Amino acid sequence: MDSWQGDISSASSNATDLTIGFISSGVAVILFGTNFVPVKKFDTGDGMFFQWILCAAIWIVSLIVNLIQNSPRFWPLAMVGGFLWATGNITVVPIVKTIGLGLGLLIWASFNLLTGWASSRFGWFGIDPEKVVKPVLNYIGAGLSVLSTILFLFIKSDVQSSPQPSESTPLLREHVSLVLLLLGCSLAVIAGILYGSSFVPVLYIKDHGRKNGTAYTGASQYDLDYVFAHFSGIFLTSTIYFLIYCGIMKNNPKVYPEAIIPGFVSGVLWAIADCCWFLANHYLSAVISFPIITAGPGLIAALWGVLVFKEIKGLKNYLLLLVAFCVVLAGSLSTAFSKV
Repeated sequence: MDSWQGDISSASSNATDLTIGFISSGVAVILFGTNFVPVKKFDTGDGMFFQWILCAAIWIVSLIVNLIQNSPRFWPLAMVGGFLWATGNITVVPIVKTIGLGLGLLIWASFNLLTGWASSRFGWFGIDPEKVVKPVLNYIGAGLSVLSTILFLFIKSDVQSSPQPSESTPLLREHVSLVLLLLGCSLAVIAGILYGSSFVPVLYIKDHGRKNGTAYTGASQYDLDYVFAHFSGIFLTSTIYFLIYCGIMKNNPKVYPEAIIPGFVSGVLWAIADCCWFLANHYLSAVISFPIITAGPGLIAALWGVLVFKEIKGLKNYLLLLVAFCVVLAGSLSTAFSKV
């Protein structure tokens, strides 16, 4: 009888974890696909000032989370994840200026997805490999998620084809040297790897926290306890980069006051989305959350372009969007079912 009741309790707990994990993933997808909407109509210049405002908002959200969590132990290693993310993010402007947003997003999103998924699945960078009940479905889900990022590249918008401010217009033209193309693609690959590695320090601490005789023995197994340290790394790194930028600009940085509040709102949305990602990692594992959360935002952003900003038009684009939606859905479901 006790064994039967224990099995029922375990099954119920597992179902609850899965529900929380998939809801967290869904919220993360929606907010990651939405977080740049508040700044869409505002000039962000070279992006350095905007990134600093964005990261300041991110840190404030983490401070609130830290207080709610009753200030769990601060592990400095978790800040390295924030450093990796902020360093990857600093490359976005030169990537867009050399190879354009479409190609740049395709490359860094694909490498972000593959790095995050593979490091968790195969145990790279000193973390324990994560097992799934149905590995073939997990591989299929990751592959379909990468395919979806490629499909989004072919969805054209009026904004991309019309004249743009300097920060969003690709410098790459048919007569520009191959060097710029290689530079932009290389930076996009590096950005994707840095993005995909940003959760590794937290996973490393958790994995070694379960082992005796390590510096992290007894560390919390609840991912949200590491948000403050991770986000502190983001804000500290972005502040250092902004100060370096101010020095290069001889203390005359390009500041855009109209972007402050929209940038702050964008940062809050991103921070909440990333907190949901931490929750998804906890309740589902990173090998499940990464394919879902890295592939889904592109679809949400495209829907904003269709339904609100009317940037995406034409039967061809609508059909491509429908196919991309089906691929994202199939990839997400394959990844989800590989867990159960």
